[in-house]
Parts: sequence; C-alpha cells; structure tokens
Amino acid sequence: MRRLVAIGALIGGLLAGVAGGYVLAVDPLSTWPELVGYPADLVVGRALLVAAVVGVLSGLYLLVLQLVWRSTNKRRAHNTRNLLRLGFGFVGIVATLAVLTENWLGLLLSLGVVGFAITFALQQPLLSLIAWVYITVKQPYGVGDRVQIGDSKGDVIEVDFLVTTLWEINGELVSSNQPSGRVVTVPNSVVLSSNVVNFAGGGSAAVWNEVAVQVAFETDLEFARGVMQEEAADLLGKEMADSIADYREALAETPVELEVYDHPTVNVSQGESWMELRLRYLTHPRRGQRVKNQLYERILDRFNENPDRVAFPVSRNR
Repeated sequence: MRRLVAIGALIGGLLAGVAGGYVLAVDPLSTWPELVGYPADLVVGRALLVAAVVGVLSGLYLLVLQLVWRSTNKRRAHNTRNLLRLGFGFVGIVATLAVLTENWLGLLLSLGVVGFAITFALQQPLLSLIAWVYITVKQPYGVGDRVQIGDSKGDVIEVDFLVTTLWEINGELVSSNQPSGRVVTVPNSVVLSSNVVNFAGGGSAAVWNEVAVQVAFETDLEFARGVMQEEAADLLGKEMADSIADYREALAETPVELEVYDHPTVNVSQGESWMELRLRYLTHPRRGQRVKNQLYERILDRFNENPDRVAFPVSRNR
C-alpha cells in the first residue's frame, strides 16, 4: 500500500511539473483574470511546480524509506529515517522557495542571513538539534536501549530532532526498574549537559546485578554461599554463559582490564549484627527484577530447609 502511495505521489509530481512548465511557457491562461494580483498563468504555473516538488520529494522519500526498513536493523532504520526527513525537508523548502522566487542565489544568501538571526532567537531548539546530530553520530544510546538521562530513566522509544521519548521506569508510581506506563519527553539538549547512563551501551546487552541476603553470625557461610551460587547457576545457566562471552568480547575492545568470572559469585560484608551475602550475576537489564525475585524465592527456600546451618539475624545488641 505504501509503495502504491509513493509511486502515485511520484507520478503525480512529475505530471504536475510537466503541466506547470507548459503553463509558464505557453501562457494558455492569458485570457483569465488575475489571481491574487498576479497573472493567472504565473500563479497556476508556479502552484503546479510547487505541487511537483512536493509530489516528487514525497514519493522518493517513501520509496527510500521502504528500502531502509527492509535492509537495516531497527535502530539504524530509525536514525536513517530522521536523516532522510531532515535532508528531504531542507531540499523541499529550498526548492519550493526557489520556484516561487526564481532566484536561487539570492534565496540561499537570504537563508544565510535569516538563519544567523534565528540562531539567537531559537538557541534552545537549535541546541537540541545539535545534540540530535551528536546522538546520531556518537550513538550514546538508541531506540530500544534502557537509559538514564539526567533525572529521567526509561526505555528509549523515539529519538527525534528535538526530543528523546522514554517509556518511564522507576518513576513516582513504581520502583524496582519496572515500567510505569508513563511517557517522558526529554529535550536532546540535556544530553550535552547531563550524565547519560546506557544500561547496555558497553557492547554487551547484559549488566551485573546483585541479590543481598542478611544472615546471622552463626550461619555456615561456606554452605550459604554455595547455596546462592548453585541457585543462580541453575536459574541462569546458559544465558549467563553467553552473556559472559559477550561481556568479555566488549571488554576486550577497551583498555580496561577486569577479572570476569564464568559463574555467579558471592561477596561477604559485616553489618552491625549480621553478615550480608551479596550474590553477583549477569543478566539482561529488562529481566533484572524478575530474576531477582526468582533468586530470592529459591535461596530463601533452601535456607529455610536448613535451619541448623543458616540463621537469620534478630533484633539484638551485640
């Protein structure tokens, strides 16, 4: 359907261009009364040429856009679509004004003067446009990424010329990295002046998460740590192994040297009247809370099955 619309717009634009050229060259409407103070041939001819510009550019844009959506991934298609919009839009405006004025050189000079004046009047939108160019070229994030931009956190669903639209998580309504259903619009200019956190921007789709469990000093720490590692390995299995491989591959492309374990690990820290066991594992950021819930259930069930080896802290002074 879209292809038919594109072809129709292209053919219509070409026909309008031929008709407009004919009207301006032959003057078939010389006997008509003036329209808005100008000869009818001039008004109709230029109107047809403007329609030709709109039709041809719209048809070409739709045809190229279809090729883009078929030949690239979703993120690249989104970025390419924005570039096409900007390019075709600029060409369309210049061509339309040139048809109406018949003065290309003067038009370009006028656009330069007007653009210089607009720069001072529209600083913030222009700054957002510059930031969009930075986002497109540098790609600190893209459509589908989970990010935090300034105080806003969510999944990127749109990156336009002036704003980035997020599907909010961790907002006022919900917590624990869960979506609230609200949409947050962030000016692109914020990217140039605030920290941007991409939860999967290091080349790997997975991030490190932790599950913390507090136990009493009487607990068999070796047993408790083994239980937590076993449950994490059983739940995550091949998923974590694949994530570790991707993580190491991404890490190898940087100058950073880190020790990355092949399995979940448990770190121990001492509190005022308890020991805290922190299970560390790798998972996709969108599955973080779900995995954490499942791990808590598994670990606590195993601990409760062994009350002689795992004790939980009680309120007391030590």
